[in-house]
Amino acid sequence: MGIIRRQSIIGTVFTYLGVLLGFITTAVLFPKYLTTAQIGLIGLLLSYAMFLAQISSLGFISATTRFFTYFRDKEKYHHGFVFLLVTVTTAGFLLSLVIYFAAREFLIESSTAKSALFVAYIDYIIPLTFFTAFFNALDHYYKVLYNAVIGIVLKEFVQRLFILVITVLFIYTLFSFHRFVQMYVICFSLPAVIIFFYLLKAGEIHLKPDFAFLNRELVSGMAGVSLFGIIAGATGIFTLNIDRIMIDRILGLSATGVYTTTYFFGTLITMPSRSLTKISATVIADAWKNKDMATLHNLLYKSCLNQLIIGLLLLAGIWGNIDNVYRILPEEFLAGKYVILLVGLGFLTDMAIGVSHVIVSNSRLYKYATYYLLLMVLLVICFNLLLIPILGITGAALSFLLTKMIVNIAIMYFVKYKFGMMPFTYRSLLVILFGGAAFLAGWFLPAMTNLYLDILIRSAVITIVFLVLIIFFRVSEDINERVVYYLKRFLGINVRL
Repeated sequence: MGIIRRQSIIGTVFTYLGVLLGFITTAVLFPKYLTTAQIGLIGLLLSYAMFLAQISSLGFISATTRFFTYFRDKEKYHHGFVFLLVTVTTAGFLLSLVIYFAAREFLIESSTAKSALFVAYIDYIIPLTFFTAFFNALDHYYKVLYNAVIGIVLKEFVQRLFILVITVLFIYTLFSFHRFVQMYVICFSLPAVIIFFYLLKAGEIHLKPDFAFLNRELVSGMAGVSLFGIIAGATGIFTLNIDRIMIDRILGLSATGVYTTTYFFGTLITMPSRSLTKISATVIADAWKNKDMATLHNLLYKSCLNQLIIGLLLLAGIWGNIDNVYRILPEEFLAGKYVILLVGLGFLTDMAIGVSHVIVSNSRLYKYATYYLLLMVLLVICFNLLLIPILGITGAALSFLLTKMIVNIAIMYFVKYKFGMMPFTYRSLLVILFGGAAFLAGWFLPAMTNLYLDILIRSAVITIVFLVLIIFFRVSEDINERVVYYLKRFLGINVRL
């Protein structure tokens, strides 16, 4: 638990530094200096690349998380695990190329009318896929070595810093939009290169195979997990990106740009869970191996409660400042106002069930995690086909929320009935009530002429009301413990909360 707490804190710090950079780029600069079609292009390229990158993994990322514990032996170079990782990822990338070129002509023909800009840059999907696939593979390898921070820093902070830099250079017309897209692709490629050299320097890159270690039972187990892993990974990424793809197909690239920008605000809710999920997965895999149910139960309960607290605070802060958001965004983005709320609520349901999906995917019943993701794909496609023609991009966001709610409730009850772990208590209800009270406290404040002063004061009121209630009613032992620690360390105050 110490590893999880320490790395979660570091990971969260860099995640939110990255959020600040991403906010400046995505919410302030892009809407002002790029057209909605140009923003849509970037979002669409990344959506296709992330989907193909998951195919490139061939599910081996899931096998890495679950089975590396059996390979772990630094003196024996982890029995050639890196050789397996690189070989599988390379084979998967070649498969993704076959899929890409098989679909390329269809994508071009169907995009010429509404998304001509996408056609001009479609082949940039290839390098984005390659570097994303290898970053994912190496990042998961570093994670199972109990170092998830490097990947978080590179992806959430360093990459966004580079993107901010090239955006500023583009604004000052130091290069064209064409060159900007090329530089954007390079920015997405750098984390894979850097993490490779980090692993090389740490002495963790060894490409010599150890076939003698691979007995039939181990290979069979890894193959089974990988098979379901590729389905789970591809469907998971597909679910997160299919809305942009379908909006582009139905409404065009400009609508995709509006959705991409407003969707970003909704993703802010889930930022804290990214580092926790990555860090906890290895601990959960080890706990299942050792049949340590106490650790699993404790981790599930705390992750659900604390993530619900953080997620509700962020959602209350964002929606409480929604009028300020639209003092920043240009008028053409007003169509995405309720996208922010609905996507935020969708991600909040993810945080509310904590690491439930990680527990399922690393258990003996890991196949059910894949079944739930397949259900998610089916639901989101059906809801999108029904709602996008009626409600536009708001329909896509509503589809996202409904899908997340249905699947996350199903996962929660699966964990309860199969493993005897129910994360929700009366404390969860208190969190929701306190979140609502904090939101109302900020909402009823009168609007101020100065935008940034209004954001600062409104956010401060929401945060203070929420945290005072959480601390006073002792909702989370972890939060009270941290408050006591920081008061003593930085202010010299000894209190008992």
